[in-house]
Amino acid sequence: MMETTEELLAELKKSEKWEKDQKGLWFWEKLGRLPFKFLDKLTPDFLQRKIGVILDELGQYIQSGGRYLSSVSSLKSYYPHTDVRSLDDLDSLSIQEMDHAVSKLANNRKRLAVVQGASTGVGGIFTLSIDIPLLLGLQLKTLQDIAICYGYDPNDKKERMYIVKILQFVSSDIVGKEVILKQLSLIESPDQEQQREIISELQGWREVVFTYRDQVGWKKLFQMIPVAGMVFGAFINRSAVKELAEAGKMLYRKRRIKERLMQIATSQAVEENRFP
Repeated sequence: MMETTEELLAELKKSEKWEKDQKGLWFWEKLGRLPFKFLDKLTPDFLQRKIGVILDELGQYIQSGGRYLSSVSSLKSYYPHTDVRSLDDLDSLSIQEMDHAVSKLANNRKRLAVVQGASTGVGGIFTLSIDIPLLLGLQLKTLQDIAICYGYDPNDKKERMYIVKILQFVSSDIVGKEVILKQLSLIESPDQEQQREIISELQGWREVVFTYRDQVGWKKLFQMIPVAGMVFGAFINRSAVKELAEAGKMLYRKRRIKERLMQIATSQAVEENRFP
C-alpha cells in the first residue's frame, strides 16, 4: 500500500539523519587513510598484482557488468510472499517492505562474509590473494541486489556507476563523503545536462578504485598471518559488507522515497488542473 506524503517525509528524515551521522569517523577509519605508498613497501609483489586486478575488474563491471552482474529475475526470492515479478511491481509495496527485504539480504551476506573471510584467512598470505576478488564480488553483488530490492536495474550502466560510487563513499573521509553525496544526487537529478556531466566524470572511474584499494589493502595486511588470519578475515569481511550494505540501503531507499514524493506531487498537480 502506497504511503502518504507525511509518511514518506518521515522516512526521508531517517535517511537524511544517517547522512549527517556519516560526518564522524572512527579511529579505525582514520587509520585507513595512511599513505598507500607505505603499504606498497610491506605488501609482496604478487599480492600487489592481485589488488591491481580490482582496477580492471571494476572497469569491466561499469562497462558491461561482467561476471558480477546480478539478475532482476531473482526479484521473487527477495519478496517470496508477494506477487512481485518485475521491478514495476514494486510500486505496490511500501518502503517498510523494501527495507525488510534488504535487511534480511544484508544479514545473509554478512554471514557469508564471515565464512568467506575465515576460510580464506586460514592460510595467511597464501590464501589472501583469493579473498580480495571474492570480497569485491560479494560487495558488488550485495549492492546490486539492494538496488533490485528498491526497484533499480543494475543492467543500467548508470546504476553500475552509482554502485561503484557507493563503494567509494564507504571508503572516503568526511570531505570525500560530502562530495560523493553531491555527485550521487546529481545522478538522480531530472536535469539531463547535470546527469551527462556527472556520468562523464564517473567514467574516469580509476580514482574511485584507488580509494577502494587503499581502504581494503591495508586492512588485509592483518590477514597475512597464518591461522590468526582466519579471525582477522572473518571480522574484516563482515565489517566491510555490513558498512556497505548500510550505505546501499540508506542511499537507495532515499532515492525511492524522493521518487514517490515526486509521483504524489505530480498526481496532485494533475488533479488540480483537471478540477480547477
